[in-house]
Amino acid sequence: ETVEVVVVETTAAVAEKAPSKATTDVNPRLEGLALMLDDGTRKSHSMAENTRFVAGFFKGLADPDSYRALLTSLYFVYEAMEEVMEKSTEERVKTLDYPALRRVESLQKDMDFFYGEKWQEDIQPSPAAKAYVARIQEIAETKPYLLIAHQYTRYLGDLFGGQMMSNMARRSLSLENGDGTAFYNFEDIPSAKDFITLWYTSLNELELTQQQKEEIVDEANLVFALNIDVLQELSGSPFKAMFILAVNSLKEKRLWPFLS
Repeated sequence: ETVEVVVVETTAAVAEKAPSKATTDVNPRLEGLALMLDDGTRKSHSMAENTRFVAGFFKGLADPDSYRALLTSLYFVYEAMEEVMEKSTEERVKTLDYPALRRVESLQKDMDFFYGEKWQEDIQPSPAAKAYVARIQEIAETKPYLLIAHQYTRYLGDLFGGQMMSNMARRSLSLENGDGTAFYNFEDIPSAKDFITLWYTSLNELELTQQQKEEIVDEANLVFALNIDVLQELSGSPFKAMFILAVNSLKEKRLWPFLS
């Protein structure tokens, strides 16, 4: 008896690149380069580094100016990433470059909201953003396969935590109707979990030497450090942002009616 399996794709990008069902039966995070990246970055990130990362993100939520500065740095980083990926002839990078992950267009919407018209004439990258962009441009010329580490660290992190971060920004800064948080909204990816599984599967199928895989892990750790640098240069107090977030969450739940 023949059993017909019908697979419904969630986005055009996934439909074009998605691996077969048979390859997704085993959790791809438990093998190959996916496992190396998860383990390699976990071991090298101390508790202090993770605390700095979280504190830095909360600094970005302290007030509209800090959040706008964070978005500005991210705009320069993603503009550089997506520009080099667009021009790259490195097929292994292109394999993981799903259109649904691209962030520049959504960041432009957020910049329009916070800056108004002609913002591109007024903004400049911060020192940390400059260093980040320089690294992206350097490896694009010398070892383009290392861009995989940037795709892994930024895109998967944004996708995995996007909804949570969007909600935090909305509550902390009293944003409404999705204004200012388009960056965290992946409209063409209904299920982050399913998409990440597909992405990891594609990652593991890439033809890379053991040395190249180890270099990608090292680069992913560097990317983490570059992101911390971007967050640490933001002004504002992380504790102020956490307090505002907590108060606004309570107001939403009507636990503090006198603050409404």
